[in-house]
Amino acid sequence: MAKIHPQASISPLPSSSPSPYTTSGQEAFTIWMKSLVFNSNGCTVFDSKGRIVYRVDNYDCKCNDEVYLMDLSGKLVFAILRKKLRVFGRWEGFKCKGSMVEHGKPWFQVRKPYRILKRDLNCEVTVGCSEIQPIHYRLEGSPGKASCKIVDRSGAVVAEVKQKFSTSGVVLGDDVLSLVVEPNIDHSVIMALVIVYSLVNSKM
Repeated sequence: MAKIHPQASISPLPSSSPSPYTTSGQEAFTIWMKSLVFNSNGCTVFDSKGRIVYRVDNYDCKCNDEVYLMDLSGKLVFAILRKKLRVFGRWEGFKCKGSMVEHGKPWFQVRKPYRILKRDLNCEVTVGCSEIQPIHYRLEGSPGKASCKIVDRSGAVVAEVKQKFSTSGVVLGDDVLSLVVEPNIDHSVIMALVIVYSLVNSKM
């Protein structure tokens, strides 16, 4: 693990953050597309100081219709469920409290449009489905590529996943990625969306 988490540090964050998953500064994460649990499929996410902040441990590697995003202690953050539709693919994310999933209306939805020419892998995202004014994003990527962007309706990038390089410019591996999240964006939601992208792209 020592070689895959970022070496650079960021400025201390204010203690008055409105949420443990939202900060006033830009956040950098490293995604290792491996589970720390033996014989499990998933990923492990480190913050800029090398601490594990999120993980996915999918014990049933043959079924990605139900995936759980957890923190280091195993506390559930989001339950991600795939809805099987004939033409359009849809994934829904439900908030969790402790070990309980808050059923009802999902917190976010990701829709994969049907395309005859699959030159891109763009998905429409709605966050805060139960809110009066939900937030809309677009998840932009390419088939077979781990890199992706999450942009808002104005086209501004709110988060981006890229290949991870060492400080000397060496690629750390196809399964090691960097994630940068812009300020005041809930990075737990962003991480859940990155997981959905990996599922859509058959990378997890």
